[in-house]
Amino acid sequence: MNKLLATLIAGFVATSAYAQTATTTTTTTTAPVTTTANTEAVVKAEARAEADVAKAEAKEMKTAAKADEKAAKAVADAQEKKAKAHAKAVKAHANAAEKVSKADPEDRAKALAKAEEKVSEANLKAEKTMIKADEKALKQQVDAAADKAQAAAKTEQVRAEAMADVHKAAAKK
Repeated sequence: MNKLLATLIAGFVATSAYAQTATTTTTTTTAPVTTTANTEAVVKAEARAEADVAKAEAKEMKTAAKADEKAAKAVADAQEKKAKAHAKAVKAHANAAEKVSKADPEDRAKALAKAEEKVSEANLKAEKTMIKADEKALKQQVDAAADKAQAAAKTEQVRAEAMADVHKAAAKK
């Protein structure tokens, strides 16, 4: 289980690092233009390209916001589940201690053994619940990072296509 968590965390860190470095700035380079019709076509192509890139960037930001919200919600849910599991374990500890204190002196050893067994069962159940909650939250975080990376890749694709359109318009004679 530790290896699984370590792998998920490593994947999340790698994906988020990639998503942060994946955005690159592109500069518009156009070929020298000799005719006014060609210049107008290039200007129109650049305007369309800028509009397309702006739409893609807005969509990327929206996707990133949704992904962040989804990951934050998963973390909050995990914290809530972990708190409930801890509270149940504490309650089981209290009940076990109460039963030991109420036991007759002759039966105290037997009651103590039973109490230790119940405490260990409660601890195991709480640990399992906490691990599952963390695992689910990490999966959501990895999914969110993947969504953000895909959105960034789509934006880069739109940028490249827009630049190709501008270059194509500049190349027409």
